[in-house]
Amino acid sequence: MFWLLYQEDTQYGDITSETVIPKDVQALARVVAKERCVLAGMEYLKENLRRLELEVEALEDGMEVHAGEVVMRLYGNARTILKVERTLLNILGRMSGVATETKKIVDKVRRINPHVRIAATRKTLWGYLDKMAVKIGGGDTHRWNLGDMVLIKDNHLTLIPLEDAIKAAKKVSFTKKIEVEVESEEAALKAAKHGADIILLDNMSPEEVCRIAKKLRNYPILIEVSGGITPENVERYAACDIDIISMGYLTHSARSINFSLEIEKRNY
Repeated sequence: MFWLLYQEDTQYGDITSETVIPKDVQALARVVAKERCVLAGMEYLKENLRRLELEVEALEDGMEVHAGEVVMRLYGNARTILKVERTLLNILGRMSGVATETKKIVDKVRRINPHVRIAATRKTLWGYLDKMAVKIGGGDTHRWNLGDMVLIKDNHLTLIPLEDAIKAAKKVSFTKKIEVEVESEEAALKAAKHGADIILLDNMSPEEVCRIAKKLRNYPILIEVSGGITPENVERYAACDIDIISMGYLTHSARSINFSLEIEKRNY
């Protein structure tokens, strides 16, 4: 993703820096947090920035910082620093925003039910980077891709009966769990009876989830809830006897954190 964004931004060069900055000017740049946040993307950025022949010093992923703190220093060619500035800040801001929001929700839920995991969904803008940011914020990545596990959803069940879908899924390797998304108590109990490993209660109220979860505890399964879960109602779901709360909100609605880059000429 770093190189895709960087190449898109620089495919025709940096006409401003290449025009006004001599090519041999060396510089020091500081990346400054403009607000309190959880840092995410630091290791990823360090690896890629060093490939541009920049020296990098950075704080660690997962650290909580305050407004005004320097989180990264870059040393090297001034043109290179200026060319990569927006790519760096966009990735750092996006990932730190996701990590910060994830940590807020994880902390909130743990006060209600310390056993519940907060997980991402596949509603991501940047796939791998969004998932990594959720992990840094204390959440669970859920599926990295479609090959991670069997997740039988409503669109599958419009094409094949539930029992047949689970039966076919059990032919997959023993290393792959089988999850079934359901929208009713009847479907949840049927999926559990036919051997699903995980039941996903989708788009249900907290009251429905609590009621159905009690009945599902008669089976050796994990219970996940998703759909319409927000920071405002997540605690009501966490109060139920469930295992996982997956939230698209973490990656489709988290606000980017504001960082700035300050540069100065440096003689070596």
